[in-house]
Amino acid sequence: MSQPDNFNEERYFGEFRRKVKAAEVLSASMERLLLSLRFTGKVSVVMQNGRVLKSGYEEGYFRQRDSAGVDDEAAQNL
Repeated sequence: MSQPDNFNEERYFGEFRRKVKAAEVLSASMERLLLSLRFTGKVSVVMQNGRVLKSGYEEGYFRQRDSAGVDDEAAQNL
């Protein structure tokens, strides 16, 4: 993995963690982050009376290499 790719991945994952901590998990930008990270874990949200009480995630984060035959477009269509 090249240095710029690693930097972007770290930045995206940091943004993902910030959104979970701030309970901003129900947004289109969160979906885009999860797709770009190829996140395969669980994101959980506990709501009451229309407000987010708690949010969290379980890491199941595995990055698939391009050499495994998975391209970006196919991963985004999942």
